[in-house]
Amino acid sequence: MKIVNRLRNTLLVLLTLPLLAIASEEARLDKAPIDASDYASLQRGAKTFVNYCLNCHSANYMRYNRLLEIGLTEKQIKENLLFTGEKVGDTMKVAMDKKDAKKWFGAAPPDLSVEVRARGADWVYSYMRGFYRDTTSPTGWGNCVFDPVYCKVSMPHVLYELQGEQALNHETHELKLVKPGLLSIEEYDTLVGDLTNFMAYMAEPAKQQRNQLGWFVLLFLGVLLVLTYRLKKAYWKEIH
Repeated sequence: MKIVNRLRNTLLVLLTLPLLAIASEEARLDKAPIDASDYASLQRGAKTFVNYCLNCHSANYMRYNRLLEIGLTEKQIKENLLFTGEKVGDTMKVAMDKKDAKKWFGAAPPDLSVEVRARGADWVYSYMRGFYRDTTSPTGWGNCVFDPVYCKVSMPHVLYELQGEQALNHETHELKLVKPGLLSIEEYDTLVGDLTNFMAYMAEPAKQQRNQLGWFVLLFLGVLLVLTYRLKKAYWKEIH
């Protein structure tokens, strides 16, 4: 019996080793500051998205006129976010040809409409803060959030002028800022937080409305429960 137990325990250890290896290869994610009611953050994030992300990535499920819901006026959208003749009712398309993008980057940049829903807000937030200088990469950049094992990524760091350059300690997988950018670490984290907040809103524009509607539904059901209980008491008072 002891031999059987030892064999069983050894087998369990061997079976769990691959799971431990996979867990150790997962990227460490930081909590994204998501707040759909913070319109100022959403507006700043929309500006960053249009100025930096929309050059390569599209957002074909998002229309510019939905930005009216986060406090922007049609005039502000036209003057600050439309640069190539788009209309307010148009979707956020990209001018870059997919074939050219694949030739330049090795893969066509994905549409970002629902990226936060696909990967999670924490992943996007950590990813945009996880670039470091890698001279062995074709783009000159690596990212251990995108690829925890080899730290390779086909996307260049489009915000490097703002963040600066980070170096990776390959033993601890920790990043250190070695060349400051135009923004301080705190300012850059705020900018990426606003960008992630907007992308979270873009992935589910009606989420805030659904949440508000949910409270009204719960309130209605609560009132209906009280009325139903009193009606039941009125019908059954003679029996009781």
